[in-house]
Amino acid sequence: MTAPTPTAARERRGTLRLAGTLVMSLAALLYLMPFVIQLVTTFKTDPQAASSPLSLIPNPFSLDAYRKLFSGSEGVAFPTWLGNSAFIAVVVTAGRVFFDSLAGYALSRLRFRGRGLLTVLLISVMAVPGVVLMIPKFLVVQYLGIYDTYTAMIVPLLVDAVGIFIMKQFFESVPREIEEAARVDGAGVVRTYWSVVLPMARPALITLTILSFQGSWNEFTHFVVTTQCADHATLTTGLAQFVSGGLGVGTQYPLKLTAALLATIPVAIVFFVFQRHFVRGGNAGALKE
Repeated sequence: MTAPTPTAARERRGTLRLAGTLVMSLAALLYLMPFVIQLVTTFKTDPQAASSPLSLIPNPFSLDAYRKLFSGSEGVAFPTWLGNSAFIAVVVTAGRVFFDSLAGYALSRLRFRGRGLLTVLLISVMAVPGVVLMIPKFLVVQYLGIYDTYTAMIVPLLVDAVGIFIMKQFFESVPREIEEAARVDGAGVVRTYWSVVLPMARPALITLTILSFQGSWNEFTHFVVTTQCADHATLTTGLAQFVSGGLGVGTQYPLKLTAALLATIPVAIVFFVFQRHFVRGGNAGALKE
């Protein structure tokens, strides 16, 4: 058999590349279709959404779902849910970034008795399913007398085992010579951590910020076992009641899908804005110098 000519080889590669592009484009369209249907449904009326759920053209075009959500009618206190979720997500994210970085630095750099055991326990906690902790969380917040308060919703989420592990791995990739030079100049442990090492951990900090914001924004089981008052409902708990029929009557597909769409937008924005740093932070600590 004769070898293919350079021109034939280029044409073959071009054909394969075109076929691959078409396949990936089709897969992307199939992946985006549910989101497109959700977006279009938010502009439909209830009868149209029920009779033509897959239609991609709202007829008539309606903004009633958005008006009802932000007006708090139909028994859906969406502004309250949104405010609670935003407040908790911001506080928890700031707390996790601070406390997880502190703990990660201590486990990475400080030498103290039991450090190895703490690391093992940290990894063990990461392997425990969150649902197992639901009853212990409920008992603890009841014992402390903070049940159905913002304190119970926020404080248990301020420290995260995964975040500590991410920061620990990153700090271990930082050359010790930098810290030794800072100590020679008279910097203590806290000053070295805050002024020297922490600024170098920007990729890991951004990664932890994204994960913390996403986790606290989408948290559900923790809020279920620590609150019951409607004034403390978040987007996840409020939408769960709404979708299950606990609020309002009828199908209300446009209203439900509008609430779900608006709930996903903040997380999507944060992720797409910082995704480049997220990838860097995910690889941080994989290689040591």
